[in-house]
Amino acid sequence: MEIDRSKISPMMQQYFEVKDKYEGCILFFRLGDFYEMFFDDALTVSKALELTLTGRDCGLEERAPMCGVPYHSADVYIKRLIDLGYKVAVCEQLTDPAETKGIVVRDVIRVVTPGTLTDSSMLDDGTNNYMCSIFYDEEKKLCAVASADISTGDAYLASFGGKDLEAGVINELSRCRPAEIIFPESFLSLKTVADFIKTRLGCSVTLRDSECFAPDLKRDMLAEVFGVSSVEELGISESGADCSAACGLFDYINDTQKSSVSRFTSIELLSSDAFMGLDLNARRNLELTETLRSKEKKGSLLWVLDSTKTSMGRRMLRCWIEQPLKSPARIIERLGAVDAFCKKSVILGDVSDLLDRVYDLERLMTKVMYKTANPRDLKALSATALQLPLIKAELAKLSESKLITRCNSEISTLDEIVRLVENAIMDEPPVSVKDGGVIKDGFSEELDNLRHVMKNGKEIIEEIERSEREKTGIKSLKIGFNRVFGYYIEVTRSYYDLIPEGYIRKQTLANCERFITEELKTAENNILGAKDKALSLEADIFAEVRDFLSTKLESVQKTAAAVAQIDVLASFAEVSIRNLYVKPEISIDGSIEIHAGRHPVVELMLKDEMFVPNDVYIDTKSSRMSIITGPNMSGKSTYMRQTALIVLMAQIGCFVPADSAKISVVDKIFTRVGASDDLTAGQSTFMVEMSEVSDILKNATPNSLVILDEVGRGTSTFDGVSIARAVAEHICTSKKLGCKTLFATHYHELIGLENELEGVKNYSIAVNKHGGTIRFLRKIVRGGVDESYGIDVAKLAGLPNKVVSRARELLEEMEKAHASEMTAPVKDDGGQISFGAVSRESALDMLERTNIDELTDAECRELLRDMHAMIGG
Repeated sequence: MEIDRSKISPMMQQYFEVKDKYEGCILFFRLGDFYEMFFDDALTVSKALELTLTGRDCGLEERAPMCGVPYHSADVYIKRLIDLGYKVAVCEQLTDPAETKGIVVRDVIRVVTPGTLTDSSMLDDGTNNYMCSIFYDEEKKLCAVASADISTGDAYLASFGGKDLEAGVINELSRCRPAEIIFPESFLSLKTVADFIKTRLGCSVTLRDSECFAPDLKRDMLAEVFGVSSVEELGISESGADCSAACGLFDYINDTQKSSVSRFTSIELLSSDAFMGLDLNARRNLELTETLRSKEKKGSLLWVLDSTKTSMGRRMLRCWIEQPLKSPARIIERLGAVDAFCKKSVILGDVSDLLDRVYDLERLMTKVMYKTANPRDLKALSATALQLPLIKAELAKLSESKLITRCNSEISTLDEIVRLVENAIMDEPPVSVKDGGVIKDGFSEELDNLRHVMKNGKEIIEEIERSEREKTGIKSLKIGFNRVFGYYIEVTRSYYDLIPEGYIRKQTLANCERFITEELKTAENNILGAKDKALSLEADIFAEVRDFLSTKLESVQKTAAAVAQIDVLASFAEVSIRNLYVKPEISIDGSIEIHAGRHPVVELMLKDEMFVPNDVYIDTKSSRMSIITGPNMSGKSTYMRQTALIVLMAQIGCFVPADSAKISVVDKIFTRVGASDDLTAGQSTFMVEMSEVSDILKNATPNSLVILDEVGRGTSTFDGVSIARAVAEHICTSKKLGCKTLFATHYHELIGLENELEGVKNYSIAVNKHGGTIRFLRKIVRGGVDESYGIDVAKLAGLPNKVVSRARELLEEMEKAHASEMTAPVKDDGGQISFGAVSRESALDMLERTNIDELTDAECRELLRDMHAMIGG
């Protein structure tokens, strides 16, 4: 919209001066009790939020388009705009309009973006709201990802290099699922990561100047954020990609929050050695935190394991599920803590009850640090702190667990916070300080005096009136009040001769006159000014209390982290008791042995039938690969997923759904499950499948667990069989990969691999066939099957009987034709039947299906004799 700024009003000129600095944002411009938007912003917001579009005189011939929202409910509208992809700059009045001559001073106090939300009302209390900064060093081929949640004070830094650089970055972004990503121009050369962000994450992105990431310019700022003299104290290099990513992140936070960032106390350096590798496909296919189809929590592993009582615990539980441990010692430590809770269920119940009274310490402290905490927030902090000594007393009874003991030692009772808040703040304070009634009586003598004047103003005036009657002898003297003169002394005409010299005449009426005295004026000032003074003093006292609490950030943050751990461990124990889970044995021999394992989610979702448990045994030697055959709907996918979930549950430190389990730690879990066209990326089902398989073959290690479901089904049968077999051979061969693998397939040709490749074992789903019907027993049994039962499954799915019957007829015809082709003699060039050609074809087929490298010398000689006999030698 073209505007002649030389003609607009002074207030509107001020608006444009601010707007010019924040062109990419919707400007919330404070005018009295409203935040107003003008011109293009007004047109945009009125349409987006369905607000009434009005106008305001601005010095131009046409009124300026305008819409607005009440300041006290602005957060609701800001959140809606953020969800729609906008950024909002909040411009506040910085001076009191009543005391300002001319235009009120205004400026932006914060910029709200998807990654900088801090108010609990705008956030999911069980999910972190991460913002990420990505920096790529094109010369050194190194990349770093810094992530932070302003609302909780969590901060992480991960570095990547080598051939797996982009895969590492994508996995880190998959883990934290940021609401916003910032990066310099150099990042755009990482095409694969950029495409992933665009097509799979769909979050807000911001391109920033390279200077924002420059260590030379921002390094001191970064050190100041964490209160250290050098970034090297944090384990960050002085000028590497890691330093650049962190500098860029906290520079952006400074810019948007308009203040030095004092919310963060530490930054955790993430290492691939500490946590299990899980790519986006594994997270999605295993449905760790949300279901694949509906994106809901119910039906996910998180839903099963979440019996946490606190918001902090819910966020930490999600974090643990997203980051399973690789250290056997740490896993065993967690399992020991869960075991201690399970064995002392009464203590578990008491701890859970106490945790239920704990508020969100992390997000409350964020409000304190950014000076947005209200009186009830401070009372919530204190109420939580009052529970801490009780929690510590219960945890002390579980001294057999080193982890619980360590957490207990890290929980502070926050006595100073309790004493100050309980002495200073009313038991049930109002939401806002401006309403008064926040500070307790007895905390401030000055405030008590002001309140005394406010409450006893009438008695003070009555006392002056009585005193003046006695001094003057005027029996009809009375004190009144109006808005023009305030308090006054009224004397009737008959007593004029008794009026003393100290009386100052203010008004003459027909039958009386009105006067004031110095004493009365002083009382008036005290009474009328007491409320304003009391409100101002309460606000000052509240600010002092809040500022004192901000000095306890580190202690509160450490306590919050320890309480969150206890909450998650107690949740694991509660779920384990309720669902009859067992403590897994953590092994180092490379095997995974599960007896009567169950799918943690499916068993809870089933209503009309019992879940059928199954055994699992895979290792790195003779049972590296389990090839599982069986019809659709029989339970192959469930079996494979439950195995992966049981391993993952063990490595997050939770008991598992089985009668017994021995788990060797895996470094990564990969899944290739299901088929769906990735239309947004322009890829077909088969292309997506092959890309996922390719990623697995490139990134899996001998210590990985791989889940493969129907590899090769997206193309022709012969191509599919060839690809499936080649993939199986590559994974199973110890010289190439040799990792633990569950491989479900419809290609019965792969059954023969058990006799050809070391480490392959055949399994199938037991089927009960009676007459013309089949029933899936859901039981995994040894050995493969060469029948797909496809038509039977179609019948179960409800296909009309005529269609099913016709399908059986066609199947019989095709099977007979195939058999004829296999046995038909081949004609030679002269048109004569050549049975030798048939034999030679059979011999060649045998040779192609044989892996010579896997045979001993004796087996090779035997094979050669068989082939020689087949061709009539």
